[in-house]
Amino acid sequence: MKDLETKYLERLSDLYPSIARASTEIINMQAILNLPKGTEHFITDIHGEYEAFSHVLKNGSGSVKRKINDVFGNTLSERDKRSLATLIYYPREKMEEIKKTEQNMEDWYKVNLYRLIEVSKRAASKYTRSKVRKMLPPDFAYVIEELITEKAEISDKESYYNEIIFTIIRIGRAEHFIAAISRLIQCLVVDHLHIVGDIYDRGPGPHIIMDKLMNYHSVDVQWGNHDVVWMGAAAGQRACIANVIRVCARYGNLDILEDGYGINLLPLATFAMHTYADDPCTCFRLKGQERLTSTEVQMNEQMHKAITILQLKEEGRTIRRQPSFGMEDRVLLDRIDYERGTITLYGIEYNLLDQNFPTIDPADPYALTPEEEEVMERLEKAFLGCDKLQEHTRFLLSKGGLYKVHNGNLLYHGCVPLNEDGALREVSLFGKTFKGKSLYDALDRYVRKGFFALDEKERQDGKDIMWYIWLSPNSPLFGKDRMATFERYFLAEKETHTEKKNPYYQLLENKDVIYSIMREFGLDPEESHIINGHVPVKRKNGESPVKCNGKLMIIDGGFSKAYQKETGIAGYTLIYNSYGLLLIAHEPFESTEAAIERESDIHSESMIVSRLRNRHLVGDTDAGVELRERIADLERLLAAYRSGEIKERL
Repeated sequence: MKDLETKYLERLSDLYPSIARASTEIINMQAILNLPKGTEHFITDIHGEYEAFSHVLKNGSGSVKRKINDVFGNTLSERDKRSLATLIYYPREKMEEIKKTEQNMEDWYKVNLYRLIEVSKRAASKYTRSKVRKMLPPDFAYVIEELITEKAEISDKESYYNEIIFTIIRIGRAEHFIAAISRLIQCLVVDHLHIVGDIYDRGPGPHIIMDKLMNYHSVDVQWGNHDVVWMGAAAGQRACIANVIRVCARYGNLDILEDGYGINLLPLATFAMHTYADDPCTCFRLKGQERLTSTEVQMNEQMHKAITILQLKEEGRTIRRQPSFGMEDRVLLDRIDYERGTITLYGIEYNLLDQNFPTIDPADPYALTPEEEEVMERLEKAFLGCDKLQEHTRFLLSKGGLYKVHNGNLLYHGCVPLNEDGALREVSLFGKTFKGKSLYDALDRYVRKGFFALDEKERQDGKDIMWYIWLSPNSPLFGKDRMATFERYFLAEKETHTEKKNPYYQLLENKDVIYSIMREFGLDPEESHIINGHVPVKRKNGESPVKCNGKLMIIDGGFSKAYQKETGIAGYTLIYNSYGLLLIAHEPFESTEAAIERESDIHSESMIVSRLRNRHLVGDTDAGVELRERIADLERLLAAYRSGEIKERL
């Protein structure tokens, strides 16, 4: 029987059947190791703000402008650079604006085509021709490849290259070409995109963001708790479904579900308007109602209350179904004195702000009425049957996870649950104990079981885990002692609304703790960083996103408009290029229209977090480790060919 190495080499010889083929591949890969590493772009807590996200994606958090400055330096005015940048971000829209005032479009096309070609040359310079070729738009692949691989010192082909430009303009393809090469530049300036959680909730466009991410050239996602609750809803977990609808209702975004995903909310609306027809629903005012009429506001508030009561019921049922979650303290409906309109929490009796509960039976408060059961059953079927939501969820499962270790950086959305002394908190689930990395790994496995397990109980446990991840005190994506949903709606006393953060957040400057977390995930603390989201950094209060001497960065600065009054900015992003780590603080994005008409980019401030002593090459990355392993395998194949152990297939 052949040993495993011989079998492996024979399979490898199917791909590289000769000494020449194997040698060529070794040479190619060895050369790639010496190219500069690609630029990584980190974004977190987008929360449905599609326009701002789209703009940051287009400008690569300033990467496009940096390339323009590299190419043109002082040879272009700031106005011309700004105009060129806007053209790259919004090529078709910008050209429509230009045509309104420009007298000689042929000259404009010529000037800007040359400028775009120069920028694309610089952006492509750190990649192999093969990689660039794969990014080229099919319609112009040959032409663009010819133009961006032209060498300035070769004068013999000057008329050839000029004729390409003139012909593009003459045959009326200039605008199509400009749009294509602009998209190419956007791809080239960012090699890989990391989304560090919370695509969903609050803002109006998470479904549009998901469509954009699915078409992005290279991306991964570290799930946030807002993403996981949507995944749970897509799996049919009823408490997750209720939470998703409640949050959409609260922010006046039910059209995300109805128009964006085609989920029918009519059964809920009909039930809510009938059940709460005479209820002012004063505890259920909306946070985002500018786009709604007064009639729509009233209906949304009734739906908001109806789904909140359903959520509290479904959560109580989930907790009782899963005693290992240890969340009995959040079973609240049976603590209400329905005659007196009070609830006893933490040994204190509180008056309820809303005492109208027509669907709750005090003898069995978690039982659904027949009408509520019908509503939840129809909603469950709608979420399970929504093709677009299921497609987005499959993307999150295939491209995402609870954390990622990449190029010496540890990426996660929330926190690593800790005790007060900084030790990893032990968490019991389904009869087993987990902490640190093992907790992340176990939760990740259970999420996938919620979609793919054949055993019915395992699948139900996986579905329920997604609700647990959304709000459990032991969830690494939540990181607070409780989610005070009930208290915020029904109690006036502010002290009951407080959600105490996990000790992790008080220990962010503790070097020993941060270094121990890195080691827990297999990283060298001297060479590594943690990149974190979830908790908005209140810059206006003087808070810095850079913690522990640059070893940890919290890059949630308030993409969501709902947070911008608290943070004072509109989000942080992070760039990791071959020279180091660059943190970008963004001012609020005005609008796409302003960006095009007035060329008003997002005003951003850059701060160098870590400058590398030597420029990092592909050989210094995780991809470099893989390439070296493949080179070693091919060198073993070469040796086998030369020793006669494996035959060449000429």
